[in-house]
Amino acid sequence: MQIHVIQRGETLWLLSQRYGARISQIATVNELQSPDSLVIGQAIVIPNPYSEYVVEPGDSLRVIAERYGITVHELLQANQITNPALVFPGQVLTIPIYHTVQPGETLSMIARHYGTTVQAIVRANQIPDPNRIYPGRVLRIPEKRKPAIDVNAFTDRFTEAGARELLRVSRYLTYASPFGYRIRADGSLEPINDKGIIQAALSSQVLPMMAITNFTATELGSDLAHTILSSPELQNTLLTNIISTMKSKKYAGLNIDFENVLPSDRELYNQFLRRTVDRLHPEGFFVSSSLAPKTSGEQKGLLYEAHDYPAHGEILDFVVLMTYEWGYRLGPPQAISPINQIKAVLDYAVSVIPRNKILMGLELYARDWLLPHVQGQAAETFSMQEAIRRAVKYGAIIQYDQKSQSPFFRYVDEQGRTHEVWFEDARSFQAKFQLVKDYNLRGVSYWVLGYPFPQNWVLLADNFHIIKLA
Repeated sequence: MQIHVIQRGETLWLLSQRYGARISQIATVNELQSPDSLVIGQAIVIPNPYSEYVVEPGDSLRVIAERYGITVHELLQANQITNPALVFPGQVLTIPIYHTVQPGETLSMIARHYGTTVQAIVRANQIPDPNRIYPGRVLRIPEKRKPAIDVNAFTDRFTEAGARELLRVSRYLTYASPFGYRIRADGSLEPINDKGIIQAALSSQVLPMMAITNFTATELGSDLAHTILSSPELQNTLLTNIISTMKSKKYAGLNIDFENVLPSDRELYNQFLRRTVDRLHPEGFFVSSSLAPKTSGEQKGLLYEAHDYPAHGEILDFVVLMTYEWGYRLGPPQAISPINQIKAVLDYAVSVIPRNKILMGLELYARDWLLPHVQGQAAETFSMQEAIRRAVKYGAIIQYDQKSQSPFFRYVDEQGRTHEVWFEDARSFQAKFQLVKDYNLRGVSYWVLGYPFPQNWVLLADNFHIIKLA
């Protein structure tokens, strides 16, 4: 899979000629709303025409298998699909490749041609002697090796549409986490209507992860957290309610997202984590937390001081680093998750938390700021697809900031106001996926489903095998 950045005058037809991929497949995999309207600077994902197939409307696994002369079982196995009904337009399928040995060919020649190794071909075909292959033998060419990772996605959409969105991307997920249950001062939980999300997850081999929190959009939750953290009795009541909810709703584990915890409550928070693990592990549940993006243990601020990275890494099964929101909704325009800032967080995190316990946070949304920026003026939040739509509508040229590895553009609206939009594209997410590999992390966690970003999912599958634990 390749990434192409649109230059002036380029069309999908030119891309199809250059890369050998069908126009319809390029349009489908990128979910181009207007294939005839490409934007200068727009990043386009190009599927490999030989080993990848982009599912189109009306396709079935049987039709696709027949087209490539393979069986449905081979197609299911190559793509780790357990439910054939969950195949949808835009999904990229790996097509098993077979090669018939020609006179004079060697395994090293075949390996070079397909970008693999002799050893990989030998293993895939159980060849006893690599120096003795004969013309006419059909060899299975193994797909490229990918690291296996955990993938979580939070969702705050509890409607039927939210459940459908989860099903649509379920093959890319290890966990799904409805967000979230807010704790109460008496140790009870504010209920949420998570039934449909849990059913969608369980039906597609995705583990539901319960999320609890102390804050709302209008309340920091510092005092509420202190009330719970300073009382072992209230904690035991809360944990009893959590366990009861998890059992009745078939959750597999817990994510604790306590934010704005008072710095003086840092050790009390650590004690609560230990108490939680002591209660939940014997019941068969895993426990995780969400952590603010810190670059040192001495970092000051209400968001950071009570989040004790070494303690969370020692006590919990894994953590989610919230490596986004530098481009804050109420702050000045800038990249939402700049890669240089993420690296600084990861450099500290891996020094005090085992790498196999770290999920790197990724955001699925874009932001549009009015210029000049007025402190406290809220930016508009929407999907990456909407960002491209606005670039098309207003004739913007997409630029790419090398320091943050993030795309952005400016436009002038109908009222004559200037806007600045920061978003993500295939280039920026490919750079972030490379970080996961470079730092050998456990995986990634998305905030939040409901903002379409088709390029992300196909690139995720191109880079990694997604672990399924259900």
